[in-house]
This record gives sequence, C-alpha cells and structure tokens, in this order.
Amino acid sequence: MQTTLFVLLVLFRMALSSSAAADDKPAETPATFKHQITGLFSPDRVDDLKETMKHIPEIELVKVDYEKAEATFRYEPAKAFAGTKPEQIVERFDQILRNESNHTFGVKPLCELPADKLTTVEITVGGLDCKGCAFGAYDSIYRLPGVERATVSFKKGQLKAVINPEKVDRIELETALKQRGVEIKPK
Repeated sequence: MQTTLFVLLVLFRMALSSSAAADDKPAETPATFKHQITGLFSPDRVDDLKETMKHIPEIELVKVDYEKAEATFRYEPAKAFAGTKPEQIVERFDQILRNESNHTFGVKPLCELPADKLTTVEITVGGLDCKGCAFGAYDSIYRLPGVERATVSFKKGQLKAVINPEKVDRIELETALKQRGVEIKPK
C-alpha cells in the first residue's frame, strides 16, 4: 500500500513538473488585426457582417469603421489560418469570409495611400430599388483596380467611390455600371 502511494506521489510530482514546463512556453495569444472589408456598401451591412462573423468562430470581430470600410479582428493566425504563410493570410481570410457570406463580403489589404492622394467620385444612378440592386452596382465597381472603397444608396440613388485617380477614373466607373445595367443620371 505504501509503495502504491509512493508511486502515485512520484507520478503526481512528474505531472506537476511537466505541466510547469509546458506553462513556461509562451502560448500564442490572439492579436488584433485591421483589414479592409469589401461589401460594406451601406450602413445596414455592418449588422450583416456581424451576423456572418458569428459563423467563423476562430476570428472575432472587434470593431467596424463603416466610413473607411475597415474592421478590426482578433485571432491567432496559426490557429485561424493553419498552414497558411503569413503573406497569404489576407487572401485566406478573404476566401473564408466570401464562402461564409455567399460572396457578399470579402477582405483586402488596407489602403496604403494617404487620404490626400485619393479622390471621391459621386455618381447619381437610377434603377436601384432594393439592397440586391445596390449590391450589384457596388459589385460592378469595387473590383476595379484603384477603387479603395465604395458605397451605394438605392434610396438616394447615389453611388460614392473613393479611388486612386492614377489607376481608375469616373469614366471607367460609369462604364462598369452601364455594363451591369445601372442607369447613370445627370447631376
């Protein structure tokens, strides 16, 4: 009986020492990361994004800045994007968010240009009578190289895009909208 107690005591101490050694290793803790979000074309889409993120448990949505189309997230990169190289995390996050949102949200790198290098273009549009139509108009332009963010209001009949004028201009935006069947109205 004493031998059994002695063995149990030795095993208990071994377990404690190996547990202490494991605790000495720094555990990866979640960090916060900011990403630009595509699909935030109207204020009510913030709630849609919050709802979508509930289905991606490895990534916590911390804050959304609708005006900049940016969001802050908390995650452990190695856990949320296992097997992904650091330079591929934004691309992988984009895939996950697109799949979960039926391709209505996405992630892209933050705009690196200072605000004074960007131009805001406002286009009056017609024929948008629902959120789906507004998304269609948005979808036709936000993918163009140089479009940093965009909003569309079907109620106001207005599309607003923040662009890099060295890569895209108003004419290209209007052409993309027309190809999508969106009516361009004079100011």
